[in-house]
Amino acid sequence: MSRDDQKLPVILDISKNNDGKTYTVSVLNGTEKLKMDSAYFQNDSLVIPMMMFDAKIIAKSTGDELKGTYYRYANGAIAGSLPFHAEQGENYKFFRKGEAKSTRNVSGKWATILKNPTTGDETVAVGNFTQQGTDVAGSFLTPTGDYRYLTGSVNGDSLYLSTFDGSFAMLFKAGFQPDGSLKGSQWSGVKAFKTWTAKPDPQAKLPDATKMTFLKPGFEGVDFSLADTKGKTWTLKDPRFAGKPVIIQIMGSWCPNCMDETNYLAPWYKKNKKRGVEIIGLSFERSDKPEVANPKIDRMVTRFGIDYPVVLAGTSSDASTAKALPMLNKVMSYPTTIFIDKKGKVREIHTGFNGPGTGQYYDEFVADFNTLMDKLISEK
Repeated sequence: MSRDDQKLPVILDISKNNDGKTYTVSVLNGTEKLKMDSAYFQNDSLVIPMMMFDAKIIAKSTGDELKGTYYRYANGAIAGSLPFHAEQGENYKFFRKGEAKSTRNVSGKWATILKNPTTGDETVAVGNFTQQGTDVAGSFLTPTGDYRYLTGSVNGDSLYLSTFDGSFAMLFKAGFQPDGSLKGSQWSGVKAFKTWTAKPDPQAKLPDATKMTFLKPGFEGVDFSLADTKGKTWTLKDPRFAGKPVIIQIMGSWCPNCMDETNYLAPWYKKNKKRGVEIIGLSFERSDKPEVANPKIDRMVTRFGIDYPVVLAGTSSDASTAKALPMLNKVMSYPTTIFIDKKGKVREIHTGFNGPGTGQYYDEFVADFNTLMDKLISEK
């Protein structure tokens, strides 16, 4: 893909299915193999749907090339697009094997500031990377989530990173400064742009994710009455939750970080539900109309094998989350995870999610999560 005279490199793995008509398409982000919806030919163009993210690629096939457009949709209309061009057999992002050469190394933690040059808004982040030769992998963590699996290269005095999750094609470029810091730009999706700076800092850290969203004074618990896609209304007073620790997953089918969290929670629940623990997903969608939102929720449930209830909670606007969960100061991130003990008391609220692309941060999350859940499950 390309934007603003920049290439946002994406690696796709495409294979024909046994039916001879459809294709399996996966995005390769380093160690991640992210499966898209089944692709198909329409006339002479390959259509790659990404229905969870209201997006698709339509590209004309000419020999060993695909040329077309990546489209983002909103309310059924095109909200933005990027040119798309793919060459068969090419399996690199920025440089072919052996092309990149550099004495620079970005392994470790980086104290980072991302800035929107239009509004002046700044976001504090932590970059965490590993480097082998000139190949780089890792992610940036922010107080509300991470940038998932970033991969790329160091070449000369420059760093190149990219990722694609169906929702956003993302590019980070930066140059090394005389003091060893990095200064660069970030292109994200069809229009977002930020500048960024980073300094090596082994002690770099983010604000405490358990202190950002909290219960308003006077509240000890959470309550709601919301329907799932089959029309069943769920509350925490349902017998299914009685006397059990409950995890409330504030999520959205459109949210890549929620996808990563669900990829952890769904199998964890299947393994641990016999221990007497429950999860319920509160999905805040782009639309609060059931006929629009429920199919998206169902696709996510099917894709990740979710067998805990997921309800439509409203839209992802501040007003909607405040209406659904008035006891919270604010939902600042998707996902946000609420941990409730057997007596119905909120014990922790965790903002954001450190996905597997963050390396040690993901390992720390898994350890902390299981320590907390073991404690809540063992309590009388």
